[in-house]
Amino acid sequence: MNPTVARARHGHPGLFWFAVVMAALTVVTAVLAVVDQRVVLGEPVWFKPLRFAVSFTLYAGTLAWMLARLPGRGMRATGWVLVVTSAIEMAIIVGQAARGTRSHFNYEDMFSTRLLGIMAATIVVLYLATIAVALRFLRERRTGPDATATAVRLGLVVGVAGLTVGVVMAALGAHAVGVPDGGPGLPFTGWSTVGGDLRIGHFLGMHALQLLPLLAAGLAGTPRLDERGRADVVRVAAAGYGGLVLLVTWQALRAQPLLAPDALTLAALAVVVAGTGAALGAVLRAAARRTSRRPAVPVAA
Repeated sequence: MNPTVARARHGHPGLFWFAVVMAALTVVTAVLAVVDQRVVLGEPVWFKPLRFAVSFTLYAGTLAWMLARLPGRGMRATGWVLVVTSAIEMAIIVGQAARGTRSHFNYEDMFSTRLLGIMAATIVVLYLATIAVALRFLRERRTGPDATATAVRLGLVVGVAGLTVGVVMAALGAHAVGVPDGGPGLPFTGWSTVGGDLRIGHFLGMHALQLLPLLAAGLAGTPRLDERGRADVVRVAAAGYGGLVLLVTWQALRAQPLLAPDALTLAALAVVVAGTGAALGAVLRAAARRTSRRPAVPVAA
């Protein structure tokens, strides 16, 4: 078995097998999106279950892998809370798609309204459980190599920020800002092209859970960086990525489409990019100085 997969299975069997089920559901909903021609809010009815199946595959699988880094059997109960709440949410999303109606922000009938209330409760529980996992990792002194441990902690922090955007959407009762939900949008994602869309910040924030650990894994084979340098690069990347999440969320709250930024948004993006680049340059220079000061290893005659 692949070491990463084996670690995830050991980390939390419930989350691991839920990720496997969601991966299978991804295939099923992809097929249904092709054969079922029904449309909801301007897009194929199975696109939303497909997007959520992909998202939960990554979310559950990543958390299972992360929990393997904790000593003992830490956070097992919390992991099962995440499995149950995620399964309830997916069951409602798939069930509503099968009925040919939307799952989120649907007040069209009493049944859909009650399902929406259940989803709101599961979202809150999932949000609090993810915060609990993040806090546990922040308290742990050692959960593996410094760069990987840093990536896990900061990935969870940015991921919680992404979940917070989801809570904001639930509180507002919509994901679009300045326009009704379901208007013109980007292919597959459905992100609004005529107004703000809070799903962008939610999406980007959640996937820090995968991107930062992947960055740490990629840096592991960089001989010019010591472990401290790799961890510093991860910190800079997390700060820059977190800044991007805040930026696109701020842009959406100003009812501005992602692909139609105004001068203020572009200026803020330039600040994020320049600041991240400057910090990364400083980290790389510091790592190079440490490497140059290392004593040469004597070669045997």
